[in-house]
Amino acid sequence: MSMIRLLLAEDQSMVREALAALLGLEPDIEVVAQVARGDEVLAAAREHAVDVALLDIEMPGMTGIEAAAALHRELPDVKVVVVTTFGRPGYLRRAMESGADAFLVKDAPASQLAEAVRKVLTGERVIDPTLAAAALADGASPLTDREREVLRAAADGSTNAEIAAVLHLSQGTVRNYLSMAIQKTAARNRAEAVRMAREKGWL
Repeated sequence: MSMIRLLLAEDQSMVREALAALLGLEPDIEVVAQVARGDEVLAAAREHAVDVALLDIEMPGMTGIEAAAALHRELPDVKVVVVTTFGRPGYLRRAMESGADAFLVKDAPASQLAEAVRKVLTGERVIDPTLAAAALADGASPLTDREREVLRAAADGSTNAEIAAVLHLSQGTVRNYLSMAIQKTAARNRAEAVRMAREKGWL
Protein backbone atom coordinates (compact mmCIF):
# COMPACT_ATOMS: atom_id res chain seq x y z
CA MET A 1 0.00 0.00 0.00
CA SER A 2 1.51 3.35 -1.01
CA MET A 3 1.42 6.05 1.64
CA ILE A 4 -0.36 9.34 1.00
CA ARG A 5 2.01 12.20 1.84
CA LEU A 6 0.01 14.95 3.57
CA LEU A 7 0.76 18.59 4.35
CA LEU A 8 -1.22 20.14 7.20
CA ALA A 9 -1.65 23.94 7.29
CA GLU A 10 -3.41 25.28 10.40
CA ASP A 11 -2.42 28.27 12.53
CA GLN A 12 -3.76 26.94 15.84
CA SER A 13 -1.09 24.54 17.08
CA MET A 14 -3.45 22.51 19.28
CA VAL A 15 -5.88 21.91 16.40
CA ARG A 16 -3.01 21.17 14.01
CA GLU A 17 -1.41 18.64 16.35
CA ALA A 18 -4.76 16.96 17.04
CA LEU A 19 -5.47 16.66 13.30
CA ALA A 20 -1.95 15.33 12.67
CA ALA A 21 -2.35 12.73 15.43
CA LEU A 22 -5.78 11.60 14.21
CA LEU A 23 -4.83 11.42 10.54
CA GLY A 24 -1.54 9.74 11.45
CA LEU A 25 -3.56 6.82 12.84
CA GLU A 26 -4.81 6.05 9.32
CA PRO A 27 -2.79 3.17 7.83
CA ASP A 28 -2.26 4.86 4.46
CA ILE A 29 -1.72 8.52 5.47
CA GLU A 30 1.54 10.07 6.62
CA VAL A 31 1.66 13.71 7.77
CA VAL A 32 5.04 14.74 6.34
CA ALA A 33 4.81 18.52 6.88
CA GLN A 34 3.01 20.98 9.15
CA VAL A 35 2.89 24.76 8.77
CA ALA A 36 1.12 27.52 10.72
CA ARG A 37 1.04 30.16 7.97
CA GLY A 38 -0.58 30.26 4.55
CA ASP A 39 2.49 31.78 2.92
CA GLU A 40 4.58 28.74 3.96
CA VAL A 41 2.33 26.21 2.20
CA LEU A 42 3.84 26.28 -1.29
CA ALA A 43 7.47 25.91 -0.17
CA ALA A 44 6.59 23.10 2.27
CA ALA A 45 4.55 21.25 -0.35
CA ARG A 46 7.45 21.47 -2.78
CA GLU A 47 10.11 20.50 -0.24
CA HIS A 48 8.24 17.46 1.10
CA ALA A 49 6.79 16.26 -2.24
CA VAL A 50 3.28 16.06 -0.82
CA ASP A 51 0.30 14.41 -2.50
CA VAL A 52 -2.42 16.29 -0.61
CA ALA A 53 -2.51 19.62 1.24
CA LEU A 54 -5.09 20.05 4.02
CA LEU A 55 -5.58 23.82 4.44
CA ASP A 56 -7.41 25.88 7.03
CA ILE A 57 -8.97 29.05 5.58
CA GLU A 58 -8.07 31.66 8.17
CA MET A 59 -4.27 31.79 8.53
CA PRO A 60 -1.70 34.57 8.83
CA GLY A 61 0.41 35.47 5.79
CA MET A 62 -2.07 34.11 3.26
CA THR A 63 -5.54 32.59 3.50
CA GLY A 64 -6.11 28.92 2.77
CA ILE A 65 -8.01 29.98 -0.35
CA GLU A 66 -5.03 32.02 -1.61
CA ALA A 67 -2.68 29.15 -0.74
CA ALA A 68 -4.95 26.75 -2.65
CA ALA A 69 -4.75 29.02 -5.71
CA ALA A 70 -0.93 29.16 -5.43
CA LEU A 71 -0.72 25.34 -5.22
CA HIS A 72 -3.12 24.94 -8.13
CA ARG A 73 -0.94 27.27 -10.22
CA GLU A 74 2.54 26.06 -9.20
CA LEU A 75 2.01 22.40 -8.20
CA PRO A 76 -1.13 21.29 -10.06
CA ASP A 77 -0.63 17.63 -9.12
CA VAL A 78 -1.05 18.39 -5.41
CA LYS A 79 -4.65 17.86 -4.34
CA VAL A 80 -6.17 20.43 -1.98
CA VAL A 81 -8.63 19.80 0.85
CA VAL A 82 -9.90 23.02 2.48
CA VAL A 83 -11.27 22.81 6.02
CA THR A 84 -12.90 25.66 7.90
CA THR A 85 -14.55 26.40 11.22
CA PHE A 86 -16.86 28.79 9.40
CA GLY A 87 -19.34 27.05 7.13
CA ARG A 88 -19.87 30.11 4.93
CA PRO A 89 -21.26 29.49 1.46
CA GLY A 90 -19.10 32.24 -0.06
CA TYR A 91 -15.97 30.48 1.20
CA LEU A 92 -17.01 27.29 -0.54
CA ARG A 93 -17.51 29.05 -3.85
CA ARG A 94 -14.20 30.91 -3.61
CA ALA A 95 -12.33 27.75 -2.52
CA MET A 96 -13.63 25.83 -5.53
CA GLU A 97 -12.79 28.72 -7.87
CA SER A 98 -9.23 28.70 -6.50
CA GLY A 99 -8.78 25.04 -7.41
CA ALA A 100 -9.62 23.22 -4.16
CA ASP A 101 -10.66 19.58 -4.59
CA ALA A 102 -12.58 19.26 -1.33
CA PHE A 103 -14.26 21.56 1.18
CA LEU A 104 -15.25 20.37 4.66
CA VAL A 105 -16.12 21.94 7.98
CA LYS A 106 -13.47 21.36 10.64
CA ASP A 107 -15.71 19.49 13.04
CA ALA A 108 -16.15 16.66 10.52
CA PRO A 109 -14.99 13.31 11.99
CA ALA A 110 -11.35 12.40 11.28
CA SER A 111 -12.55 9.34 9.33
CA GLN A 112 -14.48 11.68 6.98
CA LEU A 113 -11.40 13.88 6.48
CA ALA A 114 -9.27 10.80 5.75
CA GLU A 115 -11.86 9.56 3.28
CA ALA A 116 -11.86 12.97 1.56
CA VAL A 117 -8.06 12.78 1.28
CA ARG A 118 -8.33 9.38 -0.41
CA LYS A 119 -11.16 10.46 -2.72
CA VAL A 120 -9.43 13.59 -4.07
CA LEU A 121 -6.48 11.44 -5.10
CA THR A 122 -8.80 9.42 -7.33
CA GLY A 123 -10.01 12.63 -8.97
CA GLU A 124 -13.24 13.05 -6.98
CA ARG A 125 -14.47 16.33 -5.53
CA VAL A 126 -15.73 16.21 -1.95
CA ILE A 127 -18.01 18.95 -0.64
CA ASP A 128 -19.86 19.19 2.65
CA PRO A 129 -23.47 18.66 1.47
CA THR A 130 -25.02 21.23 3.85
CA LEU A 131 -22.61 23.88 2.64
CA ALA A 132 -23.17 22.96 -0.99
CA ALA A 133 -26.92 23.49 -0.59
CA ALA A 134 -26.39 26.81 1.21
CA ALA A 135 -23.96 28.03 -1.48
CA LEU A 136 -26.47 27.29 -4.22
CA ALA A 137 -29.22 29.08 -2.31
CA ASP A 138 -27.00 32.05 -1.53
CA GLY A 139 -25.73 32.78 -5.03
CA ALA A 140 -22.38 34.20 -6.04
CA SER A 141 -20.72 37.17 -4.37
CA PRO A 142 -21.88 40.43 -5.97
CA LEU A 143 -18.58 42.12 -5.06
CA THR A 144 -15.84 42.65 -7.64
CA ASP A 145 -12.24 41.76 -6.69
CA ARG A 146 -11.46 45.46 -6.20
CA GLU A 147 -14.52 46.06 -4.02
CA ARG A 148 -13.58 43.06 -1.92
CA GLU A 149 -9.99 44.31 -1.62
CA VAL A 150 -11.07 47.81 -0.53
CA LEU A 151 -13.66 46.44 1.91
CA ARG A 152 -11.05 44.11 3.41
CA ALA A 153 -8.69 47.08 3.83
CA ALA A 154 -11.47 49.01 5.57
CA ALA A 155 -12.11 46.20 8.07
CA ASP A 156 -9.62 47.52 10.63
CA GLY A 157 -11.17 50.99 10.62
CA SER A 158 -8.66 52.55 8.22
CA THR A 159 -9.61 55.92 6.73
CA ASN A 160 -10.13 56.40 2.99
CA ALA A 161 -6.74 58.15 2.83
CA GLU A 162 -5.00 55.20 4.53
CA ILE A 163 -6.72 52.67 2.27
CA ALA A 164 -5.84 54.77 -0.80
CA ALA A 165 -2.15 54.85 0.23
CA VAL A 166 -1.97 51.09 0.84
CA LEU A 167 -3.79 50.11 -2.38
CA HIS A 168 -2.26 52.88 -4.54
CA LEU A 169 -5.65 54.31 -5.43
CA SER A 170 -7.09 57.82 -5.22
CA GLN A 171 -9.32 58.63 -2.25
CA GLY A 172 -12.21 59.22 -4.63
CA THR A 173 -11.79 55.75 -6.12
CA VAL A 174 -11.71 54.20 -2.65
CA ARG A 175 -14.88 56.11 -1.75
CA ASN A 176 -16.59 54.83 -4.92
CA TYR A 177 -15.61 51.21 -4.28
CA LEU A 178 -16.78 51.43 -0.67
CA SER A 179 -20.12 52.95 -1.60
CA MET A 180 -20.67 50.22 -4.23
CA ALA A 181 -19.81 47.54 -1.65
CA ILE A 182 -22.20 49.11 0.89
CA GLN A 183 -24.92 49.25 -1.75
CA LYS A 184 -24.39 45.64 -2.91
CA THR A 185 -24.44 44.23 0.63
CA ALA A 186 -27.50 46.38 1.48
CA ALA A 187 -25.59 47.70 4.49
CA ARG A 188 -25.96 51.06 6.22
CA ASN A 189 -22.25 51.80 6.51
CA ARG A 190 -18.83 50.33 5.81
CA ALA A 191 -18.54 48.51 9.17
CA GLU A 192 -21.86 46.76 8.54
CA ALA A 193 -20.81 45.99 4.94
CA VAL A 194 -17.62 44.34 6.25
CA ARG A 195 -19.59 42.31 8.81
CA MET A 196 -22.19 41.19 6.29
CA ALA A 197 -19.64 40.30 3.63
CA ARG A 198 -17.68 38.27 6.20
CA GLU A 199 -20.78 36.39 7.31
CA LYS A 200 -21.47 35.44 3.70
CA GLY A 201 -17.85 34.41 3.18
CA TRP A 202 -17.31 37.04 0.48
CA LEU A 203 -14.22 38.57 2.08
